[in-house]
Amino acid sequence: MAPSDASRRRVLDALSHREPDRIPVDFGGTSVTGIHVSVAAGLREHFGLERRPVKIHEPMQMLGMVDEDLATALGVDVTGMPRRKAHFGFTFENWKEWEFNGLEVLVPGNFRTTTDENGDVLLYPQGDTSAAPSGRMPKGGYFFDAIIRQNHFDPEHLDPADNLEEFQPLPEEDIAAIAQPVRAAQATGRAVAASFGGTGFGDIAAVPAVGLKDPRGIRDVTEWYVSLRSRRPYIHAIFEKQCETALGNLKRIHAAVGNGVDVVYLCGTDFGTQTSAFCSVATFRELWFPYYKALCDWIHANTSWKCFKHSCGSVERFFEAFIEAGFDIINPVQCSAAGMEPRALKAKYGERLVFWGGGVDTQQTLPFGTAAQVRGGGPAALRDLRARRGLRF
Repeated sequence: MAPSDASRRRVLDALSHREPDRIPVDFGGTSVTGIHVSVAAGLREHFGLERRPVKIHEPMQMLGMVDEDLATALGVDVTGMPRRKAHFGFTFENWKEWEFNGLEVLVPGNFRTTTDENGDVLLYPQGDTSAAPSGRMPKGGYFFDAIIRQNHFDPEHLDPADNLEEFQPLPEEDIAAIAQPVRAAQATGRAVAASFGGTGFGDIAAVPAVGLKDPRGIRDVTEWYVSLRSRRPYIHAIFEKQCETALGNLKRIHAAVGNGVDVVYLCGTDFGTQTSAFCSVATFRELWFPYYKALCDWIHANTSWKCFKHSCGSVERFFEAFIEAGFDIINPVQCSAAGMEPRALKAKYGERLVFWGGGVDTQQTLPFGTAAQVRGGGPAALRDLRARRGLRF
């Protein structure tokens, strides 16, 4: 094996439930495993790398791109395939400098903002400042929150097509634009992770449709959660059509890139809270399971891709259903949540699920612990930190 392929082999071993030479590392491979732009800039300085503004590859969370020199310094084993468009609907091109809390960063040309009377930064869908803003970063904040724009809501005349405007067959230019980044990612010798969009069923980050100038349908987060209970035929109609469109797009994407992708991030819908869940397992199986299974079944039957599912919180109760649906990978493994102790999860599910995360508590140990506690990472470090700070959650 060529040395340049060691990282990819390490990841593939883990994905195949074989013991790798060491734990694979991912920083920035997906939008749910990324690092904030300020951290990326700080790491560049720490490693003595060329001083230059970091590109934003996910504006909602203000995630910074991990360039090749930083990936090498960090020993990263996964390369993310950059998406052509941001959630806010503009393409990643025509980069320009933008000042962010005193830090110079690079943003796409149509990343257009204004500042309101409170000092909050407002971001606009597709870069159109004549439309209502769709994102808000509070003064001194670090990321954007979606602005709810539910201007056409009529509960007596709902049309599922209104909630499907953003889930359409990909234009040919979008399909063509995917192939080159995949080849570039392969050339790094790392495993390739991709997110092609359109496969997140009810992902609450996507419900407000921040990339649409004037979204229709159910776009308020609270109304969406209410609808999961009270308007299930409507939700099924959305998911059915979205799934049909997603399968069509995946077939066309696979025809363009083949098995150049190793992992496909499908969905970021969260099902867990800190101590419980947003719904019962029965509800999950009735409302989400059929559509997840349809996507995973097609991927496993036609590609070598592995299916990646993100869900924060206490989600162990869903693992059997996740496995039956066909998910190979679970992220982030929130070890601070109830029932999410990594060793117990590994012992029970380790031969059937790959845990992409869980090595450190990201709520307390990582942001507030000492360097030694962060290196310790898991529940023991978390218990020590809680005791030191008098925490009881």
